[in-house]
Amino acid sequence: MKIDKLDLPDAAIEFLKSQGYKKLYPPQADSIKSGLLDGKSILVSAPTASGKTLIAMLAMINYLSKNNGKVIYLSPLRALAAEKFLEFKKLENVALGKKVKVSISTGDYENIEKNLEKSDVLILTNEKMDSIIRHGTEWVEEIGLVIADEVHLIGDENRGPTLEMILTQIKLLETNPQIVGLSATITNSNEIADWLGCILVKSDWRPVPLSEGVCDAGEITMNDGKVFSVERSVCGTPIDLGVQSVKEGGQSLIFAETRNRSKSLATKAADAISQILEKKDLEELEKTSKKILSENEHTELIKTLAFLVKKGVAFHHAGLNQNCRQTIETEFRKGTIKLLSSTPTLAAGVNLPARRVVISSINRYNAKVGANRPISILEYKQLCGRAGRPQYDDYGEAIIVGNGNTEDLIDYYINGEP
Repeated sequence: MKIDKLDLPDAAIEFLKSQGYKKLYPPQADSIKSGLLDGKSILVSAPTASGKTLIAMLAMINYLSKNNGKVIYLSPLRALAAEKFLEFKKLENVALGKKVKVSISTGDYENIEKNLEKSDVLILTNEKMDSIIRHGTEWVEEIGLVIADEVHLIGDENRGPTLEMILTQIKLLETNPQIVGLSATITNSNEIADWLGCILVKSDWRPVPLSEGVCDAGEITMNDGKVFSVERSVCGTPIDLGVQSVKEGGQSLIFAETRNRSKSLATKAADAISQILEKKDLEELEKTSKKILSENEHTELIKTLAFLVKKGVAFHHAGLNQNCRQTIETEFRKGTIKLLSSTPTLAAGVNLPARRVVISSINRYNAKVGANRPISILEYKQLCGRAGRPQYDDYGEAIIVGNGNTEDLIDYYINGEP
């Protein structure tokens, strides 16, 4: 299905084409066939990188061109909300028969900004939306379209209850808003769709094929039958796997279990990556390093980050300010930063794919039990979803670092269903 065949205003079609959209991916085409542009509520369950953001954009454009109500975009994370705000802000320049205003609010949950009532599109964290509803804010009754991103997090023990309460309240609104749920592939998506009153659009299609595997004692076993080895060094297996992918012309994203570990892994990788870089890359990275130092307070963390960026690596976690995180994300997307180590927060929706994703540990600290616990299959699949860069790679690889338990990891995580 081609973009210019969609039942949307001419200005919207031209805008979408200017953004590089020409033809719809299968999950996008299925969403249109299921009534997305007819105001039907749908739940899209599809892998990462299968084009769910465009589905949200199409729903927004369609609604704004026909109605005067408000559009709400719900995000579980501030980083994801910030990324989507930059993307949807472009709608302000599209002639949809009225001047569209796009706003974001992710901050103090007790402080409801006055300017929100004047906005047509609101990008909000789930907690912010919960606060807005509980305060009885009048414009809630004007909501006509709600896009719930990462809606599978309704099953998360921490974030799930808030999301469930919000969606319950939204379903009760007199405006009977169109709901568009965006979800990773999960086995009970039909149950969530039924509960939301949505038509289910389920797809396993992704633009770049993904293979998953386990690395143990330097040997990697992939689920497509491929077995190969990695050259081992004193830096450790996660770094060895990351460096190998960069040497082969890709980028690497290493997931670490804590902020300190993400910084530590980046530091260990720095010298090996810097030796691979070309002169033009080093010159570009020098500029980025100076930019980080000139725009931020010179804390030890910032100085370390700026030093590592010069060598083509970086770390990413919630302890960095938004300005730093955005700079790192931009340079990683451009391909100047070759290896990025991050906490798992980067797995939830932020569009930073790499050819190879390395999961350095399947354990996470669980505050409720005061000890490390293995991550869920769903979280593992979310981490994997970052592998494979559309337009850059023909394939993506996700590799767990094992410890004498390859068969168990393959059976539980790689062959498991979330």
